Amino acid sequence: MIYLLDTHVLIWSLMYSSKLSDVSLEILKNKKNTILVSTISFWEISLKHSMNKLDILRIFPDALPGLAIEAGYELLPLLPDDVANYHQLNATWHRDPFDRMLIWQAIQKNITLISKDEDINKYQSAGLKVVW
Repeated sequence: MIYLLDTHVLIWSLMYSSKLSDVSLEILKNKKNTILVSTISFWEISLKHSMNKLDILRIFPDALPGLAIEAGYELLPLLPDDVANYHQLNATWHRDPFDRMLIWQAIQKNITLISKDEDINKYQSAGLKVVW
């Protein structure tokens, strides 16, 4: 299967694996699964780091794409169609634009999102597949 990591799951998988659920760990360990990381997550981490709202064990955000690739994850680019069609996500249970774009990418590409965020579960009625 193909999965997309929410930003917090990306960070936890690389630095704090004890925070991951058993289900999430099994998904990440299964070599038959394709694990995607959106470029949106790198932007979110970089922005929050620059605002001193995120401390990630003295690792600079610049290193995260390489660490994700080393972990065996694939990068999911933000494409013009993702952005242009974003207005079609009518559900607004989440105000965080980064989460909303990750949700939109997962819905549009029919990818299961791995997230602990309970508010994200509300988007299942909009077509999101989510697991924790």
